Amino acid sequence: MMEKPWLKSYPPGVPENIDLGEFSSIADVLEQSCDKYKDRMAYHNMGAELSYSDLEYLTRNFAAALQEMGLQQGDRIALMMPNILQYPVALFGALRAGLVIVNTNPMYTARELRHQLVDAGAKAIVVVENFASVLESVRDDVPLEHIITTGVGDLLDFPKSLLVNFVVKYVKKGVPAWQLPGSEKFQDVLDKGSKLPLRPVNIAFEDVAFLQYT
Repeated sequence: MMEKPWLKSYPPGVPENIDLGEFSSIADVLEQSCDKYKDRMAYHNMGAELSYSDLEYLTRNFAAALQEMGLQQGDRIALMMPNILQYPVALFGALRAGLVIVNTNPMYTARELRHQLVDAGAKAIVVVENFASVLESVRDDVPLEHIITTGVGDLLDFPKSLLVNFVVKYVKKGVPAWQLPGSEKFQDVLDKGSKLPLRPVNIAFEDVAFLQYT
């Protein structure tokens, strides 16, 4: 039998082998984890916390809203965000709806953004409003059908959420003027999804989860 010296470095509780049949998809990993660790903290950002229970609720609502928009399993959704709480909510919510994630660098130039959205065939995007002006400049050249915008502080506790968004926009001048007719706000999408059912999606091992550009 082959020796496995690396096992000595495994922390307690980490199995020697992975059960490939335990989870059916990345979304299934999330759903089981949220059920198992519901009272534990999943994310911490800018003084705010999301428990696994919070994560399950928010991602369910986001997924239901995406389905209501008419997005189908296999459709591509771009995420143009830094490390804020909206990112895991949008990412796991989209995966629960069966969509394919296209991570998009918030620092992209208009040319780079245009190329990626066209090449990926992205039908939807979630973009932090700091970078919405870049998206506006290529709006007519890309196949987007749905645009969701968010402020940096949107998922922080009140009143910090309002304060952060105010400072970013008016004190730091970090949000260039933009207009994206027909776009929806992230919080409005979550609110809408909370009133909608989440239809089950049959996700297979072979299905694409990410189109990761480098």
